[in-house]
Amino acid sequence: MNTEFRKTLPGTRLDYFDTRAAVDAIKPGAYDTLPYTSRVLAENLVRRCDPATLNASLSQLIDRKRDLDFPWFPARVVCHDILGQTALVDLAGLRDAIAQQGGDPAQVNPVVPTQLIVDHSLAVECGGYDPEAFEKNRAIEDRRNEDRFHFIEWTKKAFKNVDVIPPGNGIMHQINLEKMSPVIQVRDGVAFPDTCVGTDSHTPHVDSLGVIAIGVGGLEAESVMLGRASWMRLPEIVGVELTGKLQPGITATDMVLALTEFLRQQKVVGAWLEFFGEGAAALTLGDRATISNMAPEYGATAAMFYIDQQTIDYLKLTGREDQQVQLVENYAKVSGLWGDSLKGAQYERNLSFDLSSVVRNMAGPSNPHARVATSDLAAKGIAGQWDDVPGQMPDGAVIIAAITSCTNTSNPRNVIAAGLMARNANKLGLARKPWVKTSLAPGSKTVALYLDEAGLTHELEKLGFGVVAFACTTCNGMSGALDPVIQQEIIDRDLYATAVLSGNRNFDGRIHPYAKQAFLASPPLVVAYAIAGTIRFDIEKDVLGLDADGKEIRLKDIWPSDEEIDAVVKAAVKPEQFRKVYIPMFAIHEDTGPKVEPLYDWRPQSTYIRRPPYWEGALAGARPLKGMRPLAVLPDNITTDHLSPSNAIMLDSAAGEYLAKMGLPEVDFNSYATHRGDHLTAQRATFANPKLFNEMVIEDGKVKQGSLTRLEPEGQVMRMWEAIETYMERKQPLIIIAGADYGQGSSRDWAAKGVRLAGVEAIAAEGFERIHRTNLVGMGVLPLEFMPGTNRKTLQIDGSETYDVIGERTPRATLTLVITRKNGERVEVPVTCRLDTAEEVSIYEAGGVLQRFAQDFLESATA
Repeated sequence: MNTEFRKTLPGTRLDYFDTRAAVDAIKPGAYDTLPYTSRVLAENLVRRCDPATLNASLSQLIDRKRDLDFPWFPARVVCHDILGQTALVDLAGLRDAIAQQGGDPAQVNPVVPTQLIVDHSLAVECGGYDPEAFEKNRAIEDRRNEDRFHFIEWTKKAFKNVDVIPPGNGIMHQINLEKMSPVIQVRDGVAFPDTCVGTDSHTPHVDSLGVIAIGVGGLEAESVMLGRASWMRLPEIVGVELTGKLQPGITATDMVLALTEFLRQQKVVGAWLEFFGEGAAALTLGDRATISNMAPEYGATAAMFYIDQQTIDYLKLTGREDQQVQLVENYAKVSGLWGDSLKGAQYERNLSFDLSSVVRNMAGPSNPHARVATSDLAAKGIAGQWDDVPGQMPDGAVIIAAITSCTNTSNPRNVIAAGLMARNANKLGLARKPWVKTSLAPGSKTVALYLDEAGLTHELEKLGFGVVAFACTTCNGMSGALDPVIQQEIIDRDLYATAVLSGNRNFDGRIHPYAKQAFLASPPLVVAYAIAGTIRFDIEKDVLGLDADGKEIRLKDIWPSDEEIDAVVKAAVKPEQFRKVYIPMFAIHEDTGPKVEPLYDWRPQSTYIRRPPYWEGALAGARPLKGMRPLAVLPDNITTDHLSPSNAIMLDSAAGEYLAKMGLPEVDFNSYATHRGDHLTAQRATFANPKLFNEMVIEDGKVKQGSLTRLEPEGQVMRMWEAIETYMERKQPLIIIAGADYGQGSSRDWAAKGVRLAGVEAIAAEGFERIHRTNLVGMGVLPLEFMPGTNRKTLQIDGSETYDVIGERTPRATLTLVITRKNGERVEVPVTCRLDTAEEVSIYEAGGVLQRFAQDFLESATA
């Protein structure tokens, strides 16, 4: 620890590191020009960096240079059970590998505090119209996930520095926002800004508190858990000025969907955003969190707000201790992290967004940034006339209407608005359509408490929006089974069925296999669509029903006023509710149970947990990067859902066929996501999305949709998994060719693990999403980026070629991709090596994160 700038924090007995003094010693007055992000990163350097390299690292921040890598040491790691579990499966496998080579497996532990919240494994099998939905869904979750939960319980006892929040308690992001983040940490008598990485792309949720929190893949999280720095170069830091204020009747969801469209257009992919201005200052913490949560939807790494009075008010509202609240305010004002101290901050790029321009809107039918104003639904061809045939579902039927996701349920205003909508609808005799599967899945148990306090629980239940879970559900593809009669009608009539949800993801094929497309909307709009029953409905103009006097009812007749929403929030949301939920949840219990062995006793028949293979076979060998054949040639905007879907497993899929052979009944197949601790199941999910368009598969002159590829050199079209199996048997090295924004969406490490296990050695694309690129490096897959103006089309790639990569792999070096066509023609294409830092080069050359750690661990043990 660097002690030169260690001082006593005024008014306390704590020390802090005077970052201003350190920065201004290098360049007088520079600190006042630094963005908030740079100030927090600078503090981390001053406190943790080797004094010999401190000035060089700080200079990168001061002079806005990107010449050198510098280290960042996050204070903690937050995991949900899917990626957190796979990370811990990897660490358990690492223990086995260490033991086999004579090392002490018990010494392999996270050294950074790691919190795992079991929140991603519940499926909404019972909708919110069943009064016992919560208990039934939880029982099904426990039964299906017994193998997983057994392993998670072992990790809790076997690993040091791992805390587990069991299922049924809420979503990691909302728990992080409402409780886990202290905003300012204290360790060993030193106060410093809280920072964290999380194994979910929506970890920036708590950026709204002024906490640098970014989403990473499980592999990067493992590296941080094990005490390694997260190496980076100065990111692009973009200032986003928010002006004006929202119009009456406009929700935070409307605001964030408009911002998502705007920021995607401004190309902020990979950037760190800082929101400021009068509009930002007036936003509540709940509204700020709605914006920060959707950072991955507009492509940003972080979406920061300053610490100010809104932060303090929120910490008090959520029941934080008075002493902690005072520390946050004191530290922020002394260290220059308080909002008023940032007026001189200078950004490389400035954007401006007028909040008063936001109208009521939705996003869909396929992407979170595809905004459409509700007033334009008819003009866009989404809404329209439909024939109401008694006893039949309409075209465009809304089969799922879900109030879900951390985006919205962490904002009390959105949830209360939905409750008041339900109350108003009930008064007028409106009801949900019988084919709509409705649900309310809050991210925190406090939501249930303040809905009770407001007298709105029964109103929501009456419309079918009873609490089905405190978990991540529909938005994650865990929407559960449909009523068999409804499902059969969709199949028999080939209906265009849809979902409407208050979540953040609506990629094709994600929400439910029979919901062809999905729309994101605010919680009150979700309620309205459950009543309408079809997306072919002009929600602003069409008639929702008739009251007792035969008078037509439209949306404006049941939409609550802002004044009423604010009054109910003020009266019903109280600090004691948060204390009632979180004090027992985080109470420390001494574990009096039996101790466990340091090596996990793997269950051989498990389809959920299996010892990972990353230290054996082909994965332990060299990657020659020669003679590679394309597994797929892909268009722009390939998501991690295309690469490794998370939704329900169907019987006719490769994974479904495997699970059936393993003796699992179809009703308990569960989701792809829950099986990612077993590589034999998970690798069968590689490119298993039925919405995939692989340009190697052409039928009648068009790219055919489906989980398909063309086996080469035979030229035979087959299901993706059968081709992968064939290539694995042949030991054929593979490559993937892709367009722009490859790897969008969830921070899914299996999107990288799956292709690596298939034998993919390199991916050449026009551009990569940040988290997925780091996951590829962590698995030892080489990311290559085409130069501007060059792509699969200009190169006339059809998938029949073979590929070599030539050149020395150094950070962002220019390498040569050698393409040999079927006719023998050879083309040499310059590409950028997207190993961006020396650390990434080291990880890649070792074969991946886990192989690198095993090497270092054994070397240090014998030193």
